[in-house]
This record gives sequence, structure tokens and C-alpha cells, in this order.
Amino acid sequence: VALAPGQLTTALSWLGIACYTRQIYFDFSGYSDMAIGLARMFGFTFPENFAHPYAARSVTEFWRRWHMSLSRWFRDYLYFPLGGNRHGRLRTYINLVTVFFLCGLWHGAEWTFVAWGLYHGAFLVMERGPLGRWIDARPTPLRHAYLVLVVMIGWVLFRASTFTSALAYLSAMMGRSPAAGSAIDAVLLLEPWQVLAFGAGIVGSLPWAPRARELRERIMHPLARGTLACAETAALAVVLFASALMLAAGTYNPFIYFRF
Repeated sequence: VALAPGQLTTALSWLGIACYTRQIYFDFSGYSDMAIGLARMFGFTFPENFAHPYAARSVTEFWRRWHMSLSRWFRDYLYFPLGGNRHGRLRTYINLVTVFFLCGLWHGAEWTFVAWGLYHGAFLVMERGPLGRWIDARPTPLRHAYLVLVVMIGWVLFRASTFTSALAYLSAMMGRSPAAGSAIDAVLLLEPWQVLAFGAGIVGSLPWAPRARELRERIMHPLARGTLACAETAALAVVLFASALMLAAGTYNPFIYFRF
């Protein structure tokens, strides 16, 4: 989004929004987990705020997994008082759009945030009709692809400071960019640690860890489970140490959601 439109190739625009899609998730989910951990150290228990949202198969399911504390607040204190889905289809649609209009406005007094909220509200409305039935009939991989594509396009609106830059970025994503460059050229701009971080982000956004933990509890011997748990703790300590070194060597880079 920060590049001039003339410098942004189609491949680079898709790579950029793919990286931002992972950055905003791990940024917000990460410091939510830190808050949960710190609270537990003082004897308080906070609910989880994210449940692998990019593994969702629809925008509706995505909002049951993303920023769940905010979603529940809007549901309990706005959507339900407005009538929820108890007063007919049209009223339900109006309530959904109203909630997501205010959700966008909650993130900032900028029209791009409002557009992002209305964009998600529109998909929630459409998924209650023919679009939802069409999605439900599709194979699971295609449903995941649909969700990720919709969310990535939405993040362009969320990240852009103006509609002009958002439209220019979306145009580049659709292949309407004056700049030339292949996907290989875009990937070559990444440093090795960025490629590693991108791959780790893909793996980390999927719900394989809870399932592997459940499988381990069922089939592994208690002694083997204890050994593996120690190895996991050691690996986390190494990752923490490496992260601290990178933070110390880098420049100040605040959390994205510190803006809100």
C-alpha cells in the first residue's frame, strides 16, 4: 500500500497483502495471548480472543473466530438489542449491516474503516441467502480459498489510508498495473528470514497444533509425553530468545492494533 501505484506489480501486490494478512493476525493474536498469560499469572482467566480464523470456511464463521471479545460485545450489546434475527429477514440484514458499520467506525474515524466494516457486513448478509447455500455445497478447500480471498481483499481497505490508494492497490491485484514483474521477482525481494517467517505464519495460522496435542494425549505413553513437553518448552525458549535479539537489533515497530 505504501508503494507508488506505478511501482506496484500484480505479483508484488498479492505478496504484500498476503504478508499483511498474516502480520495483522499474529500481531493482534500474539499480544492478546500475552495479555491472557499475564492475567493468568495474577490469578485472572481471560477467554481466548482468536480461534484460527483463517481456517474458517465462510465470513460468518470467520467472525466467530476473529477478535471474539469484540464480536461478542457487538452481538450482546448491539445486535441482540436491535432485534437480532427475530423480526424477519429484512430487519436481520439491516441489523447486521448496522453492526458492521459501527464495527468499522470503532476502528477509526476514517471512511476506509467504514467501508471495510460494510464490506464484511455485506458478505454476512449475502451468506444468509444464495451465496451461503452455494458455499455450503462446495468442497472444503474451495470454501477456505473463498474465505481467505474475501478477507485479503478486505484487508486492503483496512490498511489503506485513502480510497484512492485502496483502489490503486486493488487494481494492481487484478492485473491492471503499469509496472511489470513476475512472481519470482516479487519473492526475490524477500530476505531468507522473511520467507521463513511467511512459511511459519501459514503453518501457525492452521489448527494443526490442538489436533496434534489431542492425538498425542491419546496415543503416547505418559513418559514420552513428558519428554515431548520438555522439548516443546525448550524450543519455545529458543524462539523467545531469538525474537528478543531481533527486537533489540531492529527499530521501534509498534503493534498494529495500538492504533485502535
